[in-house]
Amino acid sequence: MWLVRPAQPGDLNDILDIAGAQGPRMSSTLPKKEDALSTKIDQSTRSFTGTNKPDEPKRFLFVLEDTRTGKVQGVSGIDARAGNGQPFYNYRQDALIHASHELGVSRRVEVLYPSHALTDHTLLCSFAIRPELRGTDAFELLSRARMLFIASHRSLFTNKVVVEIQGVQTEDGEVPFWDSLGRHFFNMDFETADQYSGLLSKTFIAELMPPNPIYVTLLSQAAQDALGQPHSQTQATYELLQCEGFRAGCYLDIFDAGPVLEARTDALRSVVTSHPKTLHAAHTDDGETCLICGGEGGDFRSTLTPLSESLQDQVKVPPKTWEYLGLSSGDTVRVTPL
Repeated sequence: MWLVRPAQPGDLNDILDIAGAQGPRMSSTLPKKEDALSTKIDQSTRSFTGTNKPDEPKRFLFVLEDTRTGKVQGVSGIDARAGNGQPFYNYRQDALIHASHELGVSRRVEVLYPSHALTDHTLLCSFAIRPELRGTDAFELLSRARMLFIASHRSLFTNKVVVEIQGVQTEDGEVPFWDSLGRHFFNMDFETADQYSGLLSKTFIAELMPPNPIYVTLLSQAAQDALGQPHSQTQATYELLQCEGFRAGCYLDIFDAGPVLEARTDALRSVVTSHPKTLHAAHTDDGETCLICGGEGGDFRSTLTPLSESLQDQVKVPPKTWEYLGLSSGDTVRVTPL
């Protein structure tokens, strides 16, 4: 069985291995250095237990555990507030109309404006999973368990959720948008800049980028073609998030111009379709396979299970599900279909 639970300090080496296994062509906000990742896990632990300092941002890190082996096979995260106390920068797509009344000529020109309008919205982040698990039920569990956590801890999160999808990168590791724009202002390649983002934040990028609008027509054709396009290896993630209710808006990732997806929190599929149920004392091994979660804060657990329901909002699940969730008869769970 698969189990999603809060990351623990003992998961450090497994998470580092997963981050490294993504390869140079795949990016995430996971730091790939041991001390930085350890700090992130510690902050997540405090967020789950509610022991953060008053001015410390809440950042939640989840892991996907193979219960047969105890090994961690994936990781995902939520930042309760994008930017974590700093501006969260993106590019906003817009247009200007250049016109000459005297000549009777007008032209619509696409521009990119540096923006931090998405700062403080809830952010889904740090998603990484073993390549062989992409597109499986375990993949869906790892992603959607975060939405179940949001539904169960609604007061911790804002009314809007955003997620950045990695943009276009070639087989040779070139990033057209970065190479056409960002590289001109930094003495570093995309991978190095991405690593700095994992260790620090994207604020340093915005501080060194020009604050004025970027005229899209001045970018290379490859960079223009990449605007708002997802990385080929993120297609399964992109489609799953669309099913969840996310849609691409006018914002682009400041690194690679990948799409930034947005959704109203209370309209997310996992939030709308998941309802509190009571665990019934009876067990069953039959029924539709569903996502189920239970537990508050650091005791949060989510897994896949066959499940049958009664008319009294009670659910029956196999004994192993009880064990992995750490719950008992009469406890409240939240259930949603695959």
